[in-house]
Amino acid sequence: MRFDFITQSRLPLMWCLIAFILTFCITRAIVRYIRATAEDTAPKKWWQPRNLSLGGGKGDGKGDGKGFHLHHVVFGVLLVLISGVAMVTLAVDGGVGAFTTAAIFFGIGAALVLDEFALILHLQDVYWSEDGRTSVDAVFIAVAVAGLLMLGFNPLAFFDIDIWRADDSWVVRAAVIGWAVASLALALVVLAKGKVWTGLLGMGVPPLLVIGAVRLSRPHAPWARWRYLDHPHKMDRALQRERRIRRPLVRANLWLQSALAGMPRLPDDTAIDATLDRQVHPAPAPISAATG
Repeated sequence: MRFDFITQSRLPLMWCLIAFILTFCITRAIVRYIRATAEDTAPKKWWQPRNLSLGGGKGDGKGDGKGFHLHHVVFGVLLVLISGVAMVTLAVDGGVGAFTTAAIFFGIGAALVLDEFALILHLQDVYWSEDGRTSVDAVFIAVAVAGLLMLGFNPLAFFDIDIWRADDSWVVRAAVIGWAVASLALALVVLAKGKVWTGLLGMGVPPLLVIGAVRLSRPHAPWARWRYLDHPHKMDRALQRERRIRRPLVRANLWLQSALAGMPRLPDDTAIDATLDRQVHPAPAPISAATG
């Protein structure tokens, strides 16, 4: 049996994924540099990254009445729109090279958009806050899905099942489509509960979607924000469960940090609990509820 790692038809997706990952890493490095040098009063050289602003503002994101900070999500949206139109235009008669070029620009734009996904979701600049982790989760999801597609995973494989091809009656087609819609709805519920990898793997193993949708949400996830704020007992259970699941991960992370520092040692319970206290927390109330 022969296995092709990357077929020609998947080359645009491969280069799109490479462009996406590189753009995300470079963007995060630039943003961290800008933040680290924000207090530096020395004039910046032409090659040094800096915030962009329109209308003569300072580009600090706070708004000084003269201008406003131009987020890189704006450039991402423009690139996604332009490259998306190009790919639609090239879909029928375009060659692989031209389509791959458009896919690269689409990957660059998508990375810029998802890097500030939390800003779009919360409608406020939460890039460096705890809620800003949503952007990183969105990037992980995009990379995982693109990687699975590149390796041959087909989330629409249910349209290739034998019953679909053998029986073209509307009853069978309606049943298959209904199952697909139900699977997608369950996946959205699982993702809203903060269970990223369960949602991704569940697209190939449907029972995981049912399990993820039925079980408790993670306490900081959008689902907990919507459903658990009025049910303290559910939020308490979610917090206890999150601490129990994350404890081994925190312990391993603290040990790794000490190992990289040159003195590997097992962390004590006090350090683990302190880290869990910082990382595990309930979802904040919606702005309307908090201010109303």
